[in-house]
Amino acid sequence: MIDWQIERNAFGRLVFIDTQGQRHENMVPVRAFPIAAPDDGISLVSQDGHELAWISHLSALPEGPRAEIERELAAREFVPEIRRLIKVSSFATPSTWTVDTDRGETSFVLRGEEDIRRLSGATMLVADAHGIQFLIRDPMALDRHSRRLLDRFL
Repeated sequence: MIDWQIERNAFGRLVFIDTQGQRHENMVPVRAFPIAAPDDGISLVSQDGHELAWISHLSALPEGPRAEIERELAAREFVPEIRRLIKVSSFATPSTWTVDTDRGETSFVLRGEEDIRRLSGATMLVADAHGIQFLIRDPMALDRHSRRLLDRFL
């Protein structure tokens, strides 16, 4: 059971209310491991950067606070997952990639091969020219055409 509360202020921002009833405006949830373990290890941080509470497992929270934290995280985090590479404009960089993601089809410019980073295991992050991160959770799970295109850049 938690001994603190979360609510939204008139501006729609999260407010953390601690055990003494002190209100901390503009509280921000931060994932410790956003890719490897997105629902484990979440810190609730004050607007001045101090940790207000630590959540070991998001699923352990009651529905109300969990829903508010999930809503805030979804609004702050934008990391579409690439499910399929449709085409690339050229195998030299910069090149324009057209991809199918969990949020729909889109195109972006890959400036260079260094913008494809390997994370733990097979997971990769691809950064576009605007700094938006795209996730490839498992390149081997992509279809053959997608793997062939991706291999040309690795």
